[in-house]
Amino acid sequence: MRSVIVTGGSRGLGLGIAKRLAASGYGVIAIARSETAELRAAATAAEQAGRGALHFRAFDLGETHRLAVLAAGLHKEFGPLYGLVNNAGIGTSGVLAIMPDEHIERLVQINLMSPMLLTKFVVRRMMSERAGRIVNISSIVASTGYHGLSAYSATKAALIGLTRSLAREVGPLGITVNAVAPGFADTEMTSELGEGERDKIMRRSALRRLVTSDDVAGAVEFLMSDAAKSITGTTLTVDAGNTA
Repeated sequence: MRSVIVTGGSRGLGLGIAKRLAASGYGVIAIARSETAELRAAATAAEQAGRGALHFRAFDLGETHRLAVLAAGLHKEFGPLYGLVNNAGIGTSGVLAIMPDEHIERLVQINLMSPMLLTKFVVRRMMSERAGRIVNISSIVASTGYHGLSAYSATKAALIGLTRSLAREVGPLGITVNAVAPGFADTEMTSELGEGERDKIMRRSALRRLVTSDDVAGAVEFLMSDAAKSITGTTLTVDAGNTA
């Protein structure tokens, strides 16, 4: 069974991705600060299905100095790590001119430094196996921009730059690196948007709806699969036609 790490796997997009990959036969390791009832239920369902598996390991991804230990521990416990989905992120909004410095620093730490360093330690082990899949969860605002999301957009754009360059670094070893750029998804992260704002986003989308967690999970599942073995360094947009 191929082991895949999914960060931020206890809720929202991360939980949707973890459930989808477990149902497809992967051994998923969901990383988050705390376990949720939804994640426990998903783990039980995966066990009963008898195909894949869903495990939870508690870790605060803000503790970047401990990421090397995390990667080593997971490799020791689960064996070769085939996949890494860098999904965890915070969506702190605010106009840059008045955004507190500590909020900007936290965004960069969680949304960029943490996935970059975790990838560094995990990809080393993939290189020795000469196989692996890395998927970074970016966002359409990395290219379109959005009012009040300057700092957030910057971190998501940086993930796309990381994706493209790392794909060239590790491609000769059989490792693919791709990104998925969701549009505004119907999750807790967008729940703070007012109903009028959500309606505006849906009207602007070609499909007249928000993206679901399962939409994004399907894209990740594809990029993890053998069907995507010749796809690397690319960004797959899943936005219900918002940027069409």
